Amino acid sequence: MITLSELKMKEVILIKSGKRLGFIDDLIINPESGKILSFVIMDRDLKSVFLKRTYERIVDWDHIVTIGKDTILISDDVEIEQEELKETKQ
Repeated sequence: MITLSELKMKEVILIKSGKRLGFIDDLIINPESGKILSFVIMDRDLKSVFLKRTYERIVDWDHIVTIGKDTILISDDVEIEQEELKETKQ
């Protein structure tokens, strides 16, 4: 069994292209069954000092190919839902 805090330490990577998506920030869980449906990756786009955009990417749990010691590999064939979030104060 793996905990959310352990999952958050693993980098999510597309298996075929090797593109790094980021780190898991949260999980979406079915409240009735307790099963993980998908996971949320927060992607902070820092193109310049003044322009900061935060994106939330949602990836279905079924698209995970393998969970390794340091990384989570997912299939390149999936469409990743990406949504720009409003700026949050940090």
